Amino acid sequence: MSGIHDLEQLIRVHPFSQGMSDEHINMLKGCAKNVCFRQGAFLFKEGEDAETFYWIRTGKVAMELHAPPKGTIQIDSRTAGDALGWSWIVEPYRWFCDARAVEEVRALTFNGVCLRGKFDQDPRLAHEMYRRFVPLIHRSLQATQLQLLDVYGAN
Repeated sequence: MSGIHDLEQLIRVHPFSQGMSDEHINMLKGCAKNVCFRQGAFLFKEGEDAETFYWIRTGKVAMELHAPPKGTIQIDSRTAGDALGWSWIVEPYRWFCDARAVEEVRALTFNGVCLRGKFDQDPRLAHEMYRRFVPLIHRSLQATQLQLLDVYGAN
């Protein structure tokens, strides 16, 4: 994926878009941009407005929660080929955790406000994206539950 520079092609080759129609790829392109995060940079922080989501192209992102008195714990991670961030779908559209680049990350970012507007225009796109995001939400909730059991479980 790293040798491709055309935004449409970057979207088309990402595993999260496999099987999408050309029409839906084109609609996604209108809400997308290519981004890079240096190691240690935050993609988002807990409590901030969730207006974007990411398709990771290269690198690794750690999802972290602050768990007093334990401090910061990593609840999950995402790497090349993964999607990151589903809080843009669920009101009140706020991040429930931090996402930090463990190493340099190249990603596609999508404006969730833009995309929600496109959902109103094309309910088939909404269905397609929700169908793809529900397993991501499920995975995230399971990972969080397991980490919290490790941190706060019975001794």
